[in-house]
Amino acid sequence: MSIAIEQTIQVLQVVLQTVPVGTNLALLHLLWSILNGSFLPSRGAIFPGLKLSGFTAEESRRSWKAMRHGVWRIDDLLASWRNYVQSQEQWESHKYDGYRPVAIDITAFWRPKLKGKVGKYFHGLANRLLGGIGFALIVEVGQVDGHRLPLLRKIIRAHPQEMNQDKLKASALSWIRHNLADDEIAIHDAGAHISDMQAAGVPRYVVRLAKNCVARRNYLPAYKKGRPREYGQYVRPLARKRKEKPIAATKPDFKTAFTYQGRNIQVHGWRDLVLSTHKVADDHDTFDIWVFFDPLYIEPLVLGTNVALSPKAAFMLYLDRWPVEQVPLVAKQILGLQRQFVFATESCQRLPELVLLVANILTYLAATLPPMPTGFWDRRPKKRRVVSGASWHRLFFPKMPLIRGNFGKSNQSQTIYQRVSWLIGGENGIPDRFLALRLLFEPFC
Repeated sequence: MSIAIEQTIQVLQVVLQTVPVGTNLALLHLLWSILNGSFLPSRGAIFPGLKLSGFTAEESRRSWKAMRHGVWRIDDLLASWRNYVQSQEQWESHKYDGYRPVAIDITAFWRPKLKGKVGKYFHGLANRLLGGIGFALIVEVGQVDGHRLPLLRKIIRAHPQEMNQDKLKASALSWIRHNLADDEIAIHDAGAHISDMQAAGVPRYVVRLAKNCVARRNYLPAYKKGRPREYGQYVRPLARKRKEKPIAATKPDFKTAFTYQGRNIQVHGWRDLVLSTHKVADDHDTFDIWVFFDPLYIEPLVLGTNVALSPKAAFMLYLDRWPVEQVPLVAKQILGLQRQFVFATESCQRLPELVLLVANILTYLAATLPPMPTGFWDRRPKKRRVVSGASWHRLFFPKMPLIRGNFGKSNQSQTIYQRVSWLIGGENGIPDRFLALRLLFEPFC
């Protein structure tokens, strides 16, 4: 039996160990079907996907009922998953200037024709708001064997009565405020502004700012004449134009540089700033603005933070925001769940949660399992999606004892059903005997 199959089933058992007996086996069937790629040809439909994995109609109905009505919570599954990853001691959290990055992202599973249960979220390709089921993802960022990987920490649903991007973002920032450890720092892209961070009370953050962002000094300029001023001077990190009139950039407080991947990155910085709408006052929350001129890119990177960081640490912390994008990318494009055919309110929330969890599991397994060849021609295999499905085969349930937990009904043997016969015979069998023998005797990768 392939080591990828054995390791995958063991991980799924650990994740589902807190789920009631019976429900855990039904969910195991569903997670396995998602993970092995069966939902790609089924185009997101549950029953065809389960059938493609070799499950009977009765088993498919059990899996659907467990998904919709089962007694389980995604927080419990995430806790089991995180405990497993940490117990393996292969995933190592990143740390810069003593701070570990915690990335935040808003994603949506697009359901524009679903009535009454969807919110409006920004679609980058369409460049407008579209209907969908929204989720906020919060991940810790680390690495396995030099591969940068996210570790899911929280999946926040959009409230059914408040399904819009701004309120979901506020809920995510509120959760971060109460759950950010002393050595952690929140990382967000340009979808959140410093005013959002201050309104939510996030203690430490790094946020990407717009190129035309404006801030103020938190002290008054020298008095000349007229009415005394109440606002500090404007700080514009980059030059811009308004009505064809050029506006010069503010002179930086300091300039520095550092080397990253052989590139010399120039840095301009401004310290102790306040929002452009704030008057000068001692009780304001201040922040710093950093502008990074990377020769690899045309446009500079503008960051804002309320933590005293070195320029390179701020730069590296923001780069660690990108792994959070990998979770929905794997869930939608690689596993094929960008389309979903569920319509009950709870199902529309539960199925995406399971898919996002499976996406994180798949990414971790691909990084930790040994490289496997795709065929006899692959003499120097590299790490890849070793357990994802392909168009010409489906992984099957081998006969192996369950190592942890009680799975299945109480009167059933504690083994997963034998599936080898499905490959070589039966009404759902593969008619090509050569292909069946190939599936049986070569690694499934």
